[in-house]
Amino acid sequence: MTQPPQPSNEPPQGGFGAPQDPPPGGFGAPTPPPSDPFGKQPPATPPTPPAGGYGSPPPPPAGGYGYPQAPPPGQPPTQPGYGYPQAPPPGQPPTQPGYGFPQGPPGQPGMPPQGYGYPTAPMHPQYATPQPGGGKKFTTQMQIIVAAVVAVVLIVGGGVIYASSGSDDGGKDDVASSGTDGEGKGGEGDGLAGGTEKAPSDTKAEVGFQLPHPKVTDTTVVAGSWVTDKVYVKTGVYEVAGYDLAKGTKVWSIPLTGQVCAASRHMSKDYKTAVAFQDGKPTAEDKYPSCTQVGALDLATGKLMWSKSVTSASGGDEAVRFGEVTLSGSTVAAGGTSGGAAFNLANGAELWKPKADANNCYDMGYGGGEALAVVRKCGGYDNPQLTVQALNPTTGAPLSSYNMPPGVEYASIVSTKPLVVAADVGDTAGDGSSISDFFSIDAATGKLKVRISADADKYAAECGSTEVEQCGSLAVGNNRLYVPTEEHEGSGEYGDTNEIVAFDLTTGKLVGGRADAGDRYSLTPLRMDGSNVIAYKRPPYDKGGQIVSIDGSTFKETVLMVNPDEESVREAETSFSVDYAEFIYEKGRLFISEKMVSEPRKSSSLDDKQYLVVSYSTV
Repeated sequence: MTQPPQPSNEPPQGGFGAPQDPPPGGFGAPTPPPSDPFGKQPPATPPTPPAGGYGSPPPPPAGGYGYPQAPPPGQPPTQPGYGYPQAPPPGQPPTQPGYGFPQGPPGQPGMPPQGYGYPTAPMHPQYATPQPGGGKKFTTQMQIIVAAVVAVVLIVGGGVIYASSGSDDGGKDDVASSGTDGEGKGGEGDGLAGGTEKAPSDTKAEVGFQLPHPKVTDTTVVAGSWVTDKVYVKTGVYEVAGYDLAKGTKVWSIPLTGQVCAASRHMSKDYKTAVAFQDGKPTAEDKYPSCTQVGALDLATGKLMWSKSVTSASGGDEAVRFGEVTLSGSTVAAGGTSGGAAFNLANGAELWKPKADANNCYDMGYGGGEALAVVRKCGGYDNPQLTVQALNPTTGAPLSSYNMPPGVEYASIVSTKPLVVAADVGDTAGDGSSISDFFSIDAATGKLKVRISADADKYAAECGSTEVEQCGSLAVGNNRLYVPTEEHEGSGEYGDTNEIVAFDLTTGKLVGGRADAGDRYSLTPLRMDGSNVIAYKRPPYDKGGQIVSIDGSTFKETVLMVNPDEESVREAETSFSVDYAEFIYEKGRLFISEKMVSEPRKSSSLDDKQYLVVSYSTV
């Protein structure tokens, strides 16, 4: 159930397939495909679902998602967690499909998923807003899974190729956002005309550096990571620090009065960005200081340019508590349930505040990047009205407005140019993704171009439950929305896989083609690179992950990086959950980092190490 709005300092939140052999008779004259990549085939008779698995599980308790209980000392875990599976006995296939990507059990209130490195310390309610996905997502009916798998096999095995709808222009941000060769050779496509990322002559990566978890005594937000031409920048404890790209040695540190509670995913071309942080460090009297400070960081010099707080536009002397912050051009926009404000990036001058009115309207949050947009909520709790507005970044004046349909209590801005919004209409997604539909909106007129139904049982993109700019596992470019499918059975004896498909933002229809992850791998879009999609291939238990560039029109994949297979390196990489970590790939370097750290577990049957950051390089 969707929760009412509440102050949140939650960090930004931020699928796989080799086809079956064709049926007898070859590929022949295939039947024209349905618009759905899974087809509309009659469902097969499903097997009896395991207890506690598929079907209609009870809803998770309010307040967030938790972890599984740790096994007794000396005992192996009963459920492998995010890349730490138990090896199968000699000569026996694994018992978990995919090995390393199991379904996670329902959690406890206020806890992130068990990701090998998250202890079982409780989370303060300030950080306990539900997170997208809650770990691995479940289908609601076993019949749907079986039917989907059968449909995919029939479509791929029959040689069906989706009808192409063409592509429009691909654009570049003026604000930066932060079939493959298994042997790791670049092969064809070394010159990727659609983007700036190029395949090296040898894509086999080496470990760059690894940074251990900082020592903390409570759950601590460490969201925020960026890459400049000289340093990798990461939020730490009461600081934001820059590290040498190759060695990982600390180059500079920006000390802060309190802990970072929100960070912009965007930065300017000259490496400036914004964060929101607490007004002090915890004390016995105030264990959880308020997130009232907004600051601008110069990541080129390692300096805090300015920081300030503001009072609400509705009056009163209490400082506004911020839940999100973003950047568009020279405007820093920060929002929260108690108010919002916009500042000049260069000097911190206050540009505007949301206007108070008699209808209890307030700005839920902003989306930045190439343009600026807001999700504005009006009316009472029982009958809210959400409006998405394109804004003038300098004045805050609405350029256009679109009223979301009834039944939408929260919405997330996926992209500002083009303007794309995601929402869970009527709480129908049912999987924690907060997405049942995407809305493609004309930012100039406020008119709806198309509403795209994104069945949560088929597609694996995610957004924050109450946050406005916290969507992940998707990319927007070429007038298309690229999303991963949910994992499904692959063509091998065991192991799941998925694909990346695309919707046309004008027609709402699936375009021709798809990118297959390959057996036991899963594909997750990270960002656009010109007209190409940069994606991470989450590996099986015995392989390293990969970075691939996918042609945005043909879906041809080019391998950019293959991480090492050595056990210790694999374990470090797979200790991070794709749904709960930050992935940045830039010019031959991959950085994976946590968004949240906690006090180390006092006991564990696994001799695992915990990392704040791991990096890999082909340069």
